[in-house]
Amino acid sequence: MSQATKRKHVVKEVLGEHMVPSDQQQIVRVLRTPGNNLHEVETAQGQRFLVSMPSKYRKNIWIKRGDFLIVDPIEEGEKVKAEISFVLCKDHVRSLQKEGLWPEAFSEVAEKHNNRNRQTQPELPAEPQSSGEESSSDDDSDLFVNTNRRQYHESDEESEEEETA
Repeated sequence: MSQATKRKHVVKEVLGEHMVPSDQQQIVRVLRTPGNNLHEVETAQGQRFLVSMPSKYRKNIWIKRGDFLIVDPIEEGEKVKAEISFVLCKDHVRSLQKEGLWPEAFSEVAEKHNNRNRQTQPELPAEPQSSGEESSSDDDSDLFVNTNRRQYHESDEESEEEETA
């Protein structure tokens, strides 16, 4: 199987399939990624440990801090105690919450994560009603704001000082 075909099937499995954790599996939240396809996670009870990423997900699915996973426990692991079985996206989290299978400890975290995503995505402004007046070119309130960059604000005093100098 080619790399592209493998990637297509893995992505289709992760995005399309609805997964319900079995009795042995548990839902965890990613805290950090120390490297070497290992991720530090936290359970709903607050227990922290490392999980490994299976080879089918490597270089195909990207996991970041704050994502939720379903993991299978590994019996022989001392440091690495589980293996990633499924990566949960927002739709999976919502469906698990509706079914009542979502841990209460993660309910607040998932809602904050969803609200933060909504706040960082700027909404398109409504088209202003034209009343025959041309809008001022100084009004930049309808422009897209890049949240990844620092916001620099000029004060009126600074700009006046530069003009007089």
